[in-house]
Amino acid sequence: MIAIAKPLIGEEEKAAVLEVLGSGQLAQGKRVREFEERFAAWVGARYAVAVSSGTTALHVALLAHEIGAGDEVITTPFSFIASANCILYAGATPRFADIDPVYYTIDPASIEQQITRRTRAIIPVHLFGQPADMTAIAEIAEKHGLAIIEDACQAHGATLNGQPLGTWGAACYSFYPTKNMTTGEGGMITTNDAALAERMRILREHGMRVRYVHETLGYNFRMTDLQAAIGLVQLTRVEAWNAQRQRNAAQLTARLTGVPGVVTPQVRPGATHVFHQYTVAVADRDRTIASLSERGIGYGIYYPIPIHKQQVYRERGYTDVLPAAEAASQQVLSLPVHPALTATEVEQVAEAVMAAAREPMVV
Repeated sequence: MIAIAKPLIGEEEKAAVLEVLGSGQLAQGKRVREFEERFAAWVGARYAVAVSSGTTALHVALLAHEIGAGDEVITTPFSFIASANCILYAGATPRFADIDPVYYTIDPASIEQQITRRTRAIIPVHLFGQPADMTAIAEIAEKHGLAIIEDACQAHGATLNGQPLGTWGAACYSFYPTKNMTTGEGGMITTNDAALAERMRILREHGMRVRYVHETLGYNFRMTDLQAAIGLVQLTRVEAWNAQRQRNAAQLTARLTGVPGVVTPQVRPGATHVFHQYTVAVADRDRTIASLSERGIGYGIYYPIPIHKQQVYRERGYTDVLPAAEAASQQVLSLPVHPALTATEVEQVAEAVMAAAREPMVV
């Protein structure tokens, strides 16, 4: 079986966890602080704040920007639902902008159409490891006085025109097991704003700056030293893993470009795409899935239902018509691209897709 994702946990990660277990310091401690410092340096940010997940990272970032009831935040409907749910958690209202049909990231022109007097922030998602059009988004944010909170949960190490993510605003990362690097579960927020970073630290730990002195309503969104120990090891490997993902993606693109009914992923000019997912658009998704399944090859559909069409949003009165996002949800298919794949396995993935394309289309 060729899996769609494969967490890479080695002996060094296991030894790091055992060392923490032996120390007796399991909760947020010195390893979390070290992980924050090293992660910030790696992405080129001044500060990093570790939290319990990518979702809580987004939630904390919104709260630290003092976004809440009566405010609106613009994001994409074509993402994991946490990209929008975090806005609801903060008490604000999500507004959905459509996507660019080539890169699948939020369309700056559509953002402009969604701005109202209540808009406070934009949450662009660097989907599948592809940077959003941050140059255009930053111009819109500056023009309208909006905060930027980058959802970089799938984009560890991605850049745009040499500029690392998170330097346009706060950036939120996930360390879920299938991501480009993992801590088992966990998240990180990066920023260049010292005051914002301090508010995030207080919010993640029950509103405390000083132990048992609670300045504000806070949360238990802490990362453990066990998670940070894994993250410190993974951080030394993620660049090599990203490079392998890029090589695997290049091999798939070389084999699948020009195949009838298959559109390979495009890389935004000036972007470093880290291929959390290798996502194609296919004319007949069911047939392609059948071909992959027959050969024991995993796949993913990210995402089959746009957020604005999910029941939880329908029940809240969302009736948006967003053609590009809705079309993408019916066409996209993610193929294995993770760094544990061999060149032979990548070829097997490509062959399965090509085999489906050679079969007569069922009408």
